[in-house]
Amino acid sequence: MKKGFLSFILHAHLPYVRHPEHESFFEENWLFEAITECYIPLINVFDRLYKDKVKYRITLSLSPTLITMLGDELLQKRYQNHLQKLIELAEKEIIRTRNNPQNQKLARHYKRFYLNVRDSYKNQYQCDLLSAFKKHYQLGQLELITTAATHGFLPLLNISEAAVCCQIKVGLDTFKEKMGFAPTGFWLPECGYYPGLEKTLEQAGINYFFVDTHGVMNASVQPVNNVYAPIDCGNGVMAFARDPESSQQVWSAGEGYPGNSNYREYYSDIGFELDKNYISPYILNNEKRINTGIKYHQISNKEQDRVLYNPREAQTQIKKDAIDFIQKIQNQIDSVGQIIASTPIIVSPYDAELFGHWWFEGPNWLEQVLRIASEETNTIETVTCSDYLKQQEKHHQAIPAFSTWGEQGYCSFWLNEENEWIYPFLYKAAEEMEQLVLDFKDITVSARQKRALNQALRSLLLAQSSDWPFIMKSGTTTDYANKRITDQLARFNYLHDCIRRNKINEEYLLALEIMDNIFPNIDFRQYSQI
Repeated sequence: MKKGFLSFILHAHLPYVRHPEHESFFEENWLFEAITECYIPLINVFDRLYKDKVKYRITLSLSPTLITMLGDELLQKRYQNHLQKLIELAEKEIIRTRNNPQNQKLARHYKRFYLNVRDSYKNQYQCDLLSAFKKHYQLGQLELITTAATHGFLPLLNISEAAVCCQIKVGLDTFKEKMGFAPTGFWLPECGYYPGLEKTLEQAGINYFFVDTHGVMNASVQPVNNVYAPIDCGNGVMAFARDPESSQQVWSAGEGYPGNSNYREYYSDIGFELDKNYISPYILNNEKRINTGIKYHQISNKEQDRVLYNPREAQTQIKKDAIDFIQKIQNQIDSVGQIIASTPIIVSPYDAELFGHWWFEGPNWLEQVLRIASEETNTIETVTCSDYLKQQEKHHQAIPAFSTWGEQGYCSFWLNEENEWIYPFLYKAAEEMEQLVLDFKDITVSARQKRALNQALRSLLLAQSSDWPFIMKSGTTTDYANKRITDQLARFNYLHDCIRRNKINEEYLLALEIMDNIFPNIDFRQYSQI
């Protein structure tokens, strides 16, 4: 008998990084690394589970920017070139390490890994990873949902209701265009919720969304089921809260599974460790050291005590940690089931890129967890939130509290001294876009005017991405984040002025359409309340 449910939600998102104006562009590697280390390994996991007839359910959120990049022919071509260089580097490493059998064994391991990725990408799925995800949706394994158009941080865009509505509507439209159906669930970017947002989601046809733990625990009415059942926001839209215990076990590098010393060290990479002349063809502009993806060491607190990575030992550890995770979930459900009226659900949402990119063993760990959870001896069942709502009809009513899953639980990562300067410009552009719609929506516009209005909306949406203020705060590629914001706002301002003066330069407009070709079917009239 099943006593409770476990729901994994993997949120797959990357900012829109596409630069056809350059022969190659470093930040496009974000996508290439995620494909190699995360998305294809996860697809391989789904393929193996289906082949072995393992019964499981899992939710994958695909952001509209990621959906667009995965289907972009230019990026697909560039990714294959990137993958070929990785294979070439692994082959060179096999030769370089010929006098060091342990290192050479790892080099061969990487070559096999990259060849398998290439086979999956090129031969099995013909460079179309969206078809792979859709296949497993149709097979009944995956529930696919999406998020806002450019992952705009909705609580800080809420100064304009049109801005929030447009982010949601364009996101849903993009998903439907590419995947062929409408999702019932929605991932709020950064789990950013504010009271009233549930009404916009209801109008958009959404049944449920996710908030962080304190969003439900600090709700307008104390939840009778803690975080182990959703709350009805009063309009039939359900809010599911992140379970803190299972999140800590997987998120935390210090206390969770990813920090185990048998796992691979992310920060030990030959791009930083080998002679520069040797590694130069595989780093940025043959000069700046970057991660290559080939890493030879396992996790260690001290650099001088570094130990070579052992995939067999890692595999043993994966099984131990998967068993431990399921046992903890079962214990949690046994305990919770005694004190709440509903059948408990453990909601475990994670950034998908954790699995494989940051935690190399993550996809295999997830596979083992799903295999163990499917065994008849377990008292838990993996479900999606849609599955759960079909089984449980009565829900406690309350309005979640303003919340995010960011540091300290609110807006501090997206509004602070490093990035606060962007918001007056974003708000001004949003106000001007709304006025453009009011002025032009009910009149006949020329084909060129319509293109310019649509492109202005694309530029505004891209400027609204939550990724850029996040990067500014985290201090990683801050120059690039600053440039992306300023470039998109400059493009919007240019188009706005051209539209107002009715002097639209065809050459410049075409160049902007080529550079930012996201949302091809967008209509500027969408920038309004739903």
